Amino acid sequence: MTVTSITQPDQITRAAPSIDLHGEATPLGRLARETWKARELLVILARKDFHVRYRRAALGVLWALALPLLQSAVMAVIFARVGHIRHVGVNYAALVLTGMAPWTYFNMALASGSTAVVDNTDLSAKVYFPRALLPMTQILTSLYGYVVTLAIVLGLCPLLHTPLTLHTLLVVPGTLLLVSLVCGFVLVFSALHVYFRDVRYLVTAALMLWMYVTPIIYTASDAPGSLRTIIDVNPMTGIVDLFHYATVGHVGAMSLPLAVTAVWTVVLLGAGVALHCRYNRVFADLL
Repeated sequence: MTVTSITQPDQITRAAPSIDLHGEATPLGRLARETWKARELLVILARKDFHVRYRRAALGVLWALALPLLQSAVMAVIFARVGHIRHVGVNYAALVLTGMAPWTYFNMALASGSTAVVDNTDLSAKVYFPRALLPMTQILTSLYGYVVTLAIVLGLCPLLHTPLTLHTLLVVPGTLLLVSLVCGFVLVFSALHVYFRDVRYLVTAALMLWMYVTPIIYTASDAPGSLRTIIDVNPMTGIVDLFHYATVGHVGAMSLPLAVTAVWTVVLLGAGVALHCRYNRVFADLL
């Protein structure tokens, strides 16, 4: 007689292997080479996203210019006429316009870039490429409209009795610092969003409050003492102050805010690159 042993269901469950999605970390050099090789894909995706965003709109890409300018104009009128905010020796409309230009780019690129890996699940699952390209695509997409908007704002400055000087050239390093800061933020948030889907809502809520602790409609020197510490550690303060200085002139001490912005940028870029190196290979499995 042959005796057949029967395995209990709980024994099968205990014996079943578990799946641990840690994956192998991608070396920094390899990730950098793969990202560089895929640079053409980055440009193609950015152009596609930019045109698709406004394709069915009657005014097309003009909305990329009209919305920031309209928002700046409304804020300038409301806070100047209703809030009675002024800054001696500075055209207030020019102050708001030049502050809103970098903030609008920061807001759009951060909101879309923070969720880019999850939002492009279909593309990520079909073919391998460094997932860092997806948030970087949103940075480049938003940059198209930003460059034209900034050019229009600078063109409006003389009409607002704010002549352009050699200091205006500071918008170039200011833009580079802005893009670097946004890149650090979106690399970190896009990686975290794969694991924690609350990141989308936290970023949206933070941006709603963030603008009011950024010296856009006022200068840092005009802020009350209770808010000064928050404003000083705000990574966008140094950038907005630099844009103000490049256009309307000196509006307060910039050394501390710029130093804080530089530290934020370096730390965020380092953390973002480290996260993508560590989890780049398993992002697609978690989507």
